[in-house]
Amino acid sequence: MVHASFDDQPVRAKSSFWRDPSLPFIEARTVLDGRSVCYARHSHETFSIGLIDSGTSSYINGEYQCRIEAGTLVLMNPGDVHACNPIQNQPWAYRMLYVDTAWLSGLQDGLGMAGVGFRRFSAILTRDPRLQVGFDRFYSVLTDEDAAPLHKEDAAVSFFTSLHEQLGFEKVAPVSDAKLQRAAKFIAENYPRSLMLDEISHAAGVSPSSLIRAFKKHFGMTPHAYLTNRRVQFARSELRHGRPIADVALAAGFADQAHLQRAFKQLLAATPGHYRDARRTQRQGNSK
Repeated sequence: MVHASFDDQPVRAKSSFWRDPSLPFIEARTVLDGRSVCYARHSHETFSIGLIDSGTSSYINGEYQCRIEAGTLVLMNPGDVHACNPIQNQPWAYRMLYVDTAWLSGLQDGLGMAGVGFRRFSAILTRDPRLQVGFDRFYSVLTDEDAAPLHKEDAAVSFFTSLHEQLGFEKVAPVSDAKLQRAAKFIAENYPRSLMLDEISHAAGVSPSSLIRAFKKHFGMTPHAYLTNRRVQFARSELRHGRPIADVALAAGFADQAHLQRAFKQLLAATPGHYRDARRTQRQGNSK
């Protein structure tokens, strides 16, 4: 493994990212002290699943809010607005996996669940001890620098197959307001440039005031927050490839690198540099 030079040492000492070029469909994060890693409500384009290793925290997913403790697995479907944060500065620790939905869709097809794209899980958390043990075993293999890529991929297929077998799915895709979807699509297609509320509402065919109320109720965030989240998710994707932070900031639509840094830390509880410089599996011709 390689580690980058630290410009935010206190947080990096308690939080680390992992990824491997041979498994581009998955990314991992370990947080040893969640008190130093706090999030605003946000969403991912990936499917996310995480295990609480110790302590307790708050968990928000859409309109659902509860307290979660060690042994709980939390699940976030792509687009789910969520946040997990400490309770009254109590210590807690967790590990997360971020999985490409296209890869999961392919797995679902292979399991005989072929349909229209990714099938969303109905559960947003589970305390099933079998899945807890399965997650722990898979995470250990995934982040083992000596494990061969095939071993890691086999472990991924095995764990996510068991997850699909033991958890249910949404019976019917949620019905969305067509106008809100038009607004979201407009933002997604135009996020690199400066946007005004009037043009978003015009694209959706509603008044600005109506758009703000309905958009926040449906997506869990205002149009501005949705735009910022979209920019951060784009930046996250670019940083995975090691692109210069300043270039990524401008390409994402931020005014400058400092603007990206503030938004990135707020939504992902990490600096762009910390995220970009994740440890990576290094192979020198040996495999197991």
